[in-house]
Amino acid sequence: MVQRTRFQDAECPVARSLDAIGDWWSLLIVRDAFDGLTRFGEFQRSLGMAKNILAARLRQLVAHRILELVPAADGSAYQQYRLTEKGRGLFPLIVALRQWGEAFFYADGEAHSLLVDTRTGAPLTPLEVRAADGRVVGAEECRRIAVDSSRDESGRRTAALTEEGVPPPTAGAGSSRDRA
Repeated sequence: MVQRTRFQDAECPVARSLDAIGDWWSLLIVRDAFDGLTRFGEFQRSLGMAKNILAARLRQLVAHRILELVPAADGSAYQQYRLTEKGRGLFPLIVALRQWGEAFFYADGEAHSLLVDTRTGAPLTPLEVRAADGRVVGAEECRRIAVDSSRDESGRRTAALTEEGVPPPTAGAGSSRDRA
């Protein structure tokens, strides 16, 4: 059997995130949890996956504190799964994947599900990545930098800035503009 590569100690936040939710089944379980599914049987019926695989993915999501097991809301002896704060933090990722899929994997007029605002019934506007000054930025306007272990008042990691207020370039990271 092939040993899975683990990324829990990786320097890259993408790699660490994928270590927790890095397969399609886990993301589909999280999607279904956002849609209100809470019980093992509901996830199994929705996804049509083998029970042993579902049980393993649910255990992993609980171990990573993306889902938590809580007593069933109906007072029965069963337990149900509920998204944690960390799990709810995946909502922008699920929306981004959904919007990307809608844009690139459906022909015009092809039936698919749509995420809408519950208050207005209107589809969500496309997600945008914005700079600190509010500008919409694309990949060519961003670069990856190394950060130290400092944290700001909100608990987020911060990068050391140069005197000009611009983070120093990191070798091998950034846009083609940075390498020119």
